[in-house]
Amino acid sequence: MRVGMMLNYAGGFREAADEVARLEEAGVDLVVVPEAYSFDAVSQLGFLAARTSRMELASGILQTYTRTPTLTAMTAAGLDFVSDGRFTLGLGASGPQVVEGFHGVPYDAPLTRMREIIEICRMVWRREPVVYEGRKYRIPLPEGEGTGLGKPLKLINRPVRERIPIIVAALGPKSVAQTAELAEGWQPMFFSPEGADAVWGGPLAAGLAKRDPSLGPLDVIAAPPLAITDAPERAYPFVKPTLALYIGGMGARGKNFYHELFTGFGYGAEADRIQDLYLDGRKDEAIAAVTDEMVRAVSLIGPPAEIADRVAAFREAGVTTLAVTTLAQTGEERVRLMSAFREIVG
Repeated sequence: MRVGMMLNYAGGFREAADEVARLEEAGVDLVVVPEAYSFDAVSQLGFLAARTSRMELASGILQTYTRTPTLTAMTAAGLDFVSDGRFTLGLGASGPQVVEGFHGVPYDAPLTRMREIIEICRMVWRREPVVYEGRKYRIPLPEGEGTGLGKPLKLINRPVRERIPIIVAALGPKSVAQTAELAEGWQPMFFSPEGADAVWGGPLAAGLAKRDPSLGPLDVIAAPPLAITDAPERAYPFVKPTLALYIGGMGARGKNFYHELFTGFGYGAEADRIQDLYLDGRKDEAIAAVTDEMVRAVSLIGPPAEIADRVAAFREAGVTTLAVTTLAQTGEERVRLMSAFREIVG
C-alpha cells in the first residue's frame, strides 16, 4: 500500500517545498496538491518537482471546466517533464458552487466532459492530431461565429510518457463506474471501509467489467484524516467542521453529493440533521451534530495499534493508496507523523 499526503490549500509554496523534501526523506510515496479556489495547483507542482527526486506528485484536483481538454493535456505533459515522469493527473468535476460561482462557467454534462477529456489527453500525449469537430464535450461556436480556420494539430514536444496516469475524484454511481472503466485511479472524497461496498460496490464492478486490461488494476486512493494519539476524542473536533461543511453546506436540500454519501454509509438521520442546521445558518450546531462515530468511519485517528487495524480495514476494502490529511499543526509535526505512519503501514 502506498503512503501519500494531501497538502494544505493555503500553505506557502516555499514552506511547503521544504516540508515535502523532508517528507520524501521520511518515505512518503506521493504528495497530492489540491486546487479549489486557492492558489493554482500547477505552479506549486512545478515548484515541488524541482525540490524532490523520488516522490510522485499529483494534482488533486484539476477541475474539468476551467481548462480546455488540450490545455489540461499540455499542462500534464509539462509537469511530467519537469518531474522526470513522476506526475499523476488528478481530475474532477468539482461542483456548481465553485465552477459556476467562482469561475463563471456552466456546470453541464460532467460525465461526458470527463470521458472525453480523458480521451483527448491520451490523444495529445500520443501526439495524435486533435481538431475541433463540434462534439458535445466542446461547446459549439454560436451560428456565424468562429473563423473556420481550425486545423488538426499535434503536440510539438515529445512527452516523457504517452500514458500519464489519470486519477478521477468521483462519488456518484455513474461517475464511479466511468472512473473504474477509464482511469488509472479513483479518489473518493470520503471513504468508509465498512460502508464503501454498499455505496460503490455495484458501480465499481460495472466499470471494471468494461475496463481495458492495459490500464492495470484500479488504484483506489483514500484520503482519511490522520492523527496518531492515545486521546482520539481530542482529535475528533478538528474533523467535524469539515464534515459539517460538506454534508450540510455543499449543495442544496435534495442535491448534495456528500449528504447522499453519508446516508449511504448508514448515517441518514445524522446527515439530515446536519444539513438542516447548516442551511438554517446554525453552523456551530451543525458541527456539534456530527457524531464521533461518523468521524471514526472515515478517519485514521487513534493509538498505533488501532491505526494498524484501521489500515488493514482500508486495505481489505480495496484501498491501495492512503493519501492522508494530517491533523498535525506544524511542518515538523507532520514529518514526524508521516514517518510514524509509514512504519505502521509497512
